[in-house]
Amino acid sequence: MLKIVKTSCFIVATSMMLSATAKADINADLQNICTIVKTDDKSELRKKMKKVQSDYRMKLRDYYTGISCGGNSLIRTALLNNAVETGTLMIKKMPKKDLKAPEQDGKTLSAWVAEQGLESSPIAAVLKDRI
Repeated sequence: MLKIVKTSCFIVATSMMLSATAKADINADLQNICTIVKTDDKSELRKKMKKVQSDYRMKLRDYYTGISCGGNSLIRTALLNNAVETGTLMIKKMPKKDLKAPEQDGKTLSAWVAEQGLESSPIAAVLKDRI
């Protein structure tokens, strides 16, 4: 009986350590994603997304809300920096329901685009077509 308790405690402790390590690793892997979006480097963004998906089994929608680039989401950052390639890629990879959902400030992407006067952006056109 004591052996089972010790084994259970060991397994729980090990799994907790591994989950903390995985979280730290994903933060390191996503560290420069804002820079990649701002510089409109589509191929580097695609590589980063593939690496995160293969290493952590997470898609863009899983970590999108947890990333803030100067207080803006990744797609908003692409819109503000006129990063057409990366903005278009992210819009195509995100589910429609997530694109319609309010972001951290309570505004949807469409409402934010209209508020900022970015309706003429090619990224806004892709967003409108996708929604």
